[in-house]
Amino acid sequence: MPPPSNVATERMDAMDIKPIRTPADYLQALEEVQADWDTDFPEGSPQGERYEVLLTLVEAYENEHFPIADPDPIAAIKIRMADQGLENKDLLPIFGTRARVYEVLNKIRGLSVEHIRELNKRLEIPAEILLKKYRLKPPTPGKKKSTKSKRQKSAA
Repeated sequence: MPPPSNVATERMDAMDIKPIRTPADYLQALEEVQADWDTDFPEGSPQGERYEVLLTLVEAYENEHFPIADPDPIAAIKIRMADQGLENKDLLPIFGTRARVYEVLNKIRGLSVEHIRELNKRLEIPAEILLKKYRLKPPTPGKKKSTKSKRQKSAA
């Protein structure tokens, strides 16, 4: 059998990659990825393919060992607002009133099913995140909502 060609040898050398099993393996792989971060490898090159495989292994290791939890629904809304340069007033079509926007964003009032649908549709926030439970602020003592209208109060 003839010896492998230079291209085959180069490809085998470039793909000499081991699984990332330990923190030391991870740090070594991370160093390699960071060293080549700004390199523009030719498409299909052995070095480029090696870099892609290494990057995938690093990402898999990080996802397993350093998971990032999804934000609570209100944090997700605020993150999306910041990403899109939105202000509270831009949520009026979703929540209806400025008071409702304030209450929801300050965790005084929970999200309704309709709010979740609209946020999912308009801001493209995944429903799984919007449906997560989160803690509302307890009501402020001494601040009871009056059931009398302004006219009834002035007539009394």
